[in-house]
Formats: sequence, C-alpha cells, structure tokens
Amino acid sequence: MTAHTLTREIVAELYRRPLLDLVFEAAGIHRAHHNPAEMQMCTLLSIKTGGCPEDCGYCSQSIHNNAALEKETLLKTDDVLIQAQKAAAAGSTRFCMGAAWRDVKDGRGFDRVLDMVRGVRDLGMEACCTLGMLSAEQAKKLKDAGLTAYNHNLDTSEEFYGKIITTRTYQDRLDTIENVAKAGISLCCGGILGLGESQDDRVSLLHRLATLDPQPESVPINMLVPVEGTRLENAPPLDIFEWIRCIAVARILMPRAMVRLSAGRLSIGREAQALAFLAGANAIFTGDKLLTTPNPDANEDSALLAELGLRPRAPDKESEQKAA
Repeated sequence: MTAHTLTREIVAELYRRPLLDLVFEAAGIHRAHHNPAEMQMCTLLSIKTGGCPEDCGYCSQSIHNNAALEKETLLKTDDVLIQAQKAAAAGSTRFCMGAAWRDVKDGRGFDRVLDMVRGVRDLGMEACCTLGMLSAEQAKKLKDAGLTAYNHNLDTSEEFYGKIITTRTYQDRLDTIENVAKAGISLCCGGILGLGESQDDRVSLLHRLATLDPQPESVPINMLVPVEGTRLENAPPLDIFEWIRCIAVARILMPRAMVRLSAGRLSIGREAQALAFLAGANAIFTGDKLLTTPNPDANEDSALLAELGLRPRAPDKESEQKAA
C-alpha cells in the first residue's frame, strides 16, 4: 500500500480496528523505522503574539475572539536567540518560532525572521517556523536561510474545516504546503483533535495527511486546549483513547514521520502519554508554553522520560541518515 493507492475506506477500516491491535501494529512499525529509546525534544516560542485577523474558533490570538491575551510586537532577534540557547541547554534539539500572521509580508519583519533562523542554526539546533501562508519565493528565502522545517497544520478534515475557520480556505493551506515542498523544506503538518469533529472527520484528516506528496516529516497531534473567550471554550474533552487511536493510525500510515505530541499534553496523564509513546509518538514539545497555551514543566518531562528509559534524539539526525 502506497500513498497513491491509499483510500479513505482503507483508513476508516484501520481506524476502527480494536485499539490494542492498532497500538501493537503501530509499535512494531515504529521500531522498524525509529529508535524506540529516542525522543525528539522541541521548543516552540511565540515570536509575535496576538492580533491575528484569522477567525480560527480555537485560537486565543484571533482578533475575532475575546480571549484575555495582550498583543505583542515581533520579538528582537537577540531575545529569540537567548530563548533558543536556554532551550538547547534544557535538551531541545529543534527550536520552533511562531508568528500570529495570516500570511508572511515581505519587509523588515520577514528579514528579521530570516536572521532568527540563521541564528538558531548557528546554535546547532534544527529551526522550524510557523508564520501563516507562504509564497514560493518566501519559502525559498527560508530554505536559503537554513530552515529545517515549516509547520502548517491542516487542523481538521476539509469537510469540517468551514465550521472552525472561514477566513482561510483549505486550498490556501494546501497551496502553502506545496510551496514548502517545492522549496525543499521538510513539512510539519498535523491537526487538532477535540474541535467537535466526528470520527469520520478524523479519518479524513489522517487520510489527507498520509496522501500528501511528499508525506510530512513531522505530524503534530494537538488536543484542543479550550481557552476562555474563544468560540470553543466550552468544547467537551475528547476521549483519551481517540487521541491514542489517532497517534497509532498516524504512525502506521506515515512510518517515517516524527509523530509529535503537541498542545493539550498538560491535561493528559503519564500513563496515557506512555501509551502514546508505545503507539509511535516520538517527539514532544518542552517548555512552559506552546505559543500561548500551557505545557508540562521541563522537570516533569525529564522525570517521565527517565522513568520510561527514553533519551533525547540528536539534532538533524534524519538528514545525517539520508547522507550516510
């Protein structure tokens, strides 16, 4: 089975298999393609917070929501690199920078981001950005600056997407993903669970991710963090086994990808996280925040990984393996 022959029906059948069978298969595939004792440690910093014109129903940074969030201007390069140094000292090997922009505008702000990317790479870390929509030329400039990966999530299924976001189309997202691929930058692309979507929507999202060409290098699996003042502040929590199920299916469908546990991990118990690691998740975000949402304390993560016998993964390991 290849990405070209993978149908939504096949993904649906896989998704609805008994959970423990799914985890067992995913664990075997994970061990065939990755070192099960390694965990990639990543840090995500908001370099420009708030004031986003998009109307994403889950996001505290949207001007259409009423979350208690103070708008901030783009950080200075030196301040970002200080945070990157701290992240590296704490064990992170990938430093991700997020700006609350609808799309990238050429000019001093983008030039500053390019400087940030160069600075992070000079520290020996992988550099990732999530800046909104991106043109082909902008993607090339990021590539030339040394960007390792670009994050641009699909969020949910195409069918459910309009219930969450109306200011940017699904095709807009796919166009940016295509520009990233053409520039030769690794794609970080996943979704958010618990938006009110159905199982069919989760199947559709996983099918779309797995049939992207090329497949994402990184697949972040976010659990909604309901934020007061957003349209989804009262969304009911997703059953934790649905979260595990999505992780296992992502690992089976995208065996070479890094499957990242992203937003929402603070509310997920140690036992569930351990099961997620068994099912193929092999990257986590460290630090006290993921853009604007809370995240487990670094000491808690270190203790959990140590107890499970996991160690940090080296930076740029994938590119080194390809070169070997």
